[in-house]
Amino acid sequence: MQARTLMMTLLLMMSQAVSAGALEYRMRVDGLACPYCAYGVEKKLKAIDGVETVDVDLDRGLVTVRTREDLHLSEPQLQQLFQDAGFTYRSMEVQTLP
Repeated sequence: MQARTLMMTLLLMMSQAVSAGALEYRMRVDGLACPYCAYGVEKKLKAIDGVETVDVDLDRGLVTVRTREDLHLSEPQLQQLFQDAGFTYRSMEVQTLP
């Protein structure tokens, strides 16, 4: 009986770890004017191990990135990435997804 209880506890802990959730970063960026610009930024972000999806909204100047829960992107890292790509990073919001 103890082995079964232990196994159930381990399975529960593993399922909670798996479902802890990805992270979503929403960044305001100036200068994104065309699909080619979006592609360049998308390519740089997707090159980061752990980035799952990238969505660029040119009309709103919004870049949304979803990552694995274990990847944390820093504001200085993103500022440098956008600056190197020729754009102006403005702000970032981060939230954990279910």
